[in-house]
Amino acid sequence: MAFKKDEMQIDFGGIAKGYTSARIMDIFRACGIKSGLVNLGGNVQALGTKKDGSSWRVAVQDPQDTDQYLGVLSIQDKAVITSGGYERYFEQDGRTYHHIIDPKTGYPVENGLISVSIVTADGTLADGLSTSVFIMGKEAATEYWRNHSDEFDMILMTDDREIYVTEGIADSFESEMDTKIIEKKV
Repeated sequence: MAFKKDEMQIDFGGIAKGYTSARIMDIFRACGIKSGLVNLGGNVQALGTKKDGSSWRVAVQDPQDTDQYLGVLSIQDKAVITSGGYERYFEQDGRTYHHIIDPKTGYPVENGLISVSIVTADGTLADGLSTSVFIMGKEAATEYWRNHSDEFDMILMTDDREIYVTEGIADSFESEMDTKIIEKKV
């Protein structure tokens, strides 16, 4: 089926906050700012370290109890952007429908993941990847990360409350919950 031009729309909502945080970092650098943190509704990006030289500490929200967190990640010059179906959703007839749509089915993604956090230097990349990795599911996301581990790291939470952290940030992530490390080589 072909679309007419007036029927087509492009929506940059999937990367808007990440792009904005990346541009804010550019403005900070252009103004000579060496240290800063931006939080755009859960999309966090850090410039440098805190004034005392220590890393910024960013809490990763628990998608099943939004008053709690999965753990705390220490970062410098990184964006931490999370996607999940726990903030924008509705329930109908006992079923939950969230906003992350599987392009193959047209329905909300159901693949065992409930939260994906991406950690990388580029906020735009982090925002795009958080949704993409969420759609991929754990196995495909793990394989994708192994092929691109020099570009990003990730924290995954499954619907049975298992947490997976890639080895690039495993030493920077603290959690009271058991975490499993995803290694570059199997």
